[in-house]
Amino acid sequence: MKRRIFLLGTITAFLSGCASRFRDYNGPQVTRLRMYKDERLLILDGVEGELRRFPIGLGFAPVGHKQFEGDGRTPEGAYIIDRRNPNSEFHLSIGISYPNEADVAFAESHGRSPGGDIFIHGGPRRGIDPMNVRDWTAGCPSVTDRQIERIYAMVQDGTPIDIYP
Repeated sequence: MKRRIFLLGTITAFLSGCASRFRDYNGPQVTRLRMYKDERLLILDGVEGELRRFPIGLGFAPVGHKQFEGDGRTPEGAYIIDRRNPNSEFHLSIGISYPNEADVAFAESHGRSPGGDIFIHGGPRRGIDPMNVRDWTAGCPSVTDRQIERIYAMVQDGTPIDIYP
């Protein structure tokens, strides 16, 4: 009986380790991210060039630069990865520094909020596959859960991200 409990505990510990969403990455440093909205593509670059590429989904209004809270658009321009959320409602997520000073000034000049909380994230826990429902977010770039696990491990806070139309 004790042997059976021990084996069951060992198997459970092993399987839970395999299911971890936190991956290790020991490769070249990611020095820049490039996102091409029209192509629905995220590229992770290192010093020597491209390291990885991932297909992405966008906000429900994918054309144009994000200007106001609730517009469903994904920002365009130069930002940085400024935070990470291991407890994201969308599996894992890394934050994009939107809004910058120009974004805030533009929105305020129109008496509006620029919005915020733009993250690259995985799929929701509600069962939507972000690659089968192309542009489903409120403005965030989305990838699959497996892909955000890789991105989360590879990309450090402070990494620049350029987002192109």
